[in-house]
Amino acid sequence: MNLARLSWTYLWARPLATLLHLLLLSLGLAAISVVLLVSEQVEQGLRRDLAGIDLVVGAKGSPLQLILSGVFHLDVPTGNIPAEAVQRWRSHPLVETVIPVSLGDSYRGFRIVGTEPAYLEHYGATLAQGRLWAGTLEALLGAEVAARTGLRLGDRFVGVHGLGREGEAHGDTPYTVVGVLERSGRVLDRLILTSTESVWEVHEAETALDEEDRRYLEAEREVTLLLLRYRSPLAAVSLPRLINAETALQAASPALETARLLRIVGVGAEVLRGFGLVLLAVAALSVFIGLYHAVRERANDLAMLRMLGAPPHKVAAVVLAQALWLAAGGLLLGLALGHGLTALLGWALAQRQSVALSGWTWLGAEWAVVAGALGVAVLSAALPAWQAYRLDVMRLLQAPR
Repeated sequence: MNLARLSWTYLWARPLATLLHLLLLSLGLAAISVVLLVSEQVEQGLRRDLAGIDLVVGAKGSPLQLILSGVFHLDVPTGNIPAEAVQRWRSHPLVETVIPVSLGDSYRGFRIVGTEPAYLEHYGATLAQGRLWAGTLEALLGAEVAARTGLRLGDRFVGVHGLGREGEAHGDTPYTVVGVLERSGRVLDRLILTSTESVWEVHEAETALDEEDRRYLEAEREVTLLLLRYRSPLAAVSLPRLINAETALQAASPALETARLLRIVGVGAEVLRGFGLVLLAVAALSVFIGLYHAVRERANDLAMLRMLGAPPHKVAAVVLAQALWLAAGGLLLGLALGHGLTALLGWALAQRQSVALSGWTWLGAEWAVVAGALGVAVLSAALPAWQAYRLDVMRLLQAPR
């Protein structure tokens, strides 16, 4: 007796009920899969981009906005700070390193970031083509920028004011592409990097009316924020308080603000995960009821199997195999739907130069989804299979028809 074929035939003898079971299982598993894929990739991305940054210093405003704009480049900055702050905090005994970051312009939605080579060293960036900038108005492209814009070595482009696509173009000061970075899966992939002096030159050339104006602007130069790394654990206790209380600047802890952000985002993730679990519970109940009634309706057929020599455990296995077929189908459809939705979300975010998400990856946690689906199937089929195992063959065959 071919149990797999027989159980498959029995299963599709009631196609509408089978399709309903598959739909419920698929939707529940897809919801859980999306939550796992998105939350895991977002958290990994945040950890990668935050690694080695102990403090972000910028203009007064929202600490979370400071982190989102300065580290993840997902928000507008809170303002600018005097360029002299770079040397002041670089010479502070509690500070190991200071990396200045200057924002304000973009190209086709990708942000132009003025900084120092230490920024590239911090993220362990490597060149795929070309070289680092050696002078002003030379730019490095992140891998995503190069792929999406089609810019190549030697090409020239003009930045626009602001971080959107509709700003005023700085047409008199075009940048020249001198290098392209290897894809790293970090925030660098969607940035255009240049020297801090290049950002100053672009804005001074546009604003200055004469040489006196240029000298004035040079004396008033600013950067957007500073990325600090502590020299000792003592700095974590005293430095943020010192900056916030005694200066016109603001210090934000990436670890604290990111934890707060994840708590906020986590509420939505928990709701979606709960929705998926509810769907799975409903699917389990649906499968149980379907199999329970199927055993009662096919009692005579199962009794005939026993008469033909099938032992009780094989008759029970026919019922269990139907549940496993449903679990396998639900897993295939649910995981495919979950990965497909994640890929679609990743595509939509990529259009907005936001967080990178991929639907074409497999997480170790998804094995728990597989185990959970099989467990739901076994539990749903347990009582119907036990009923099939304990069928009273003689009573059924002697019953009047």
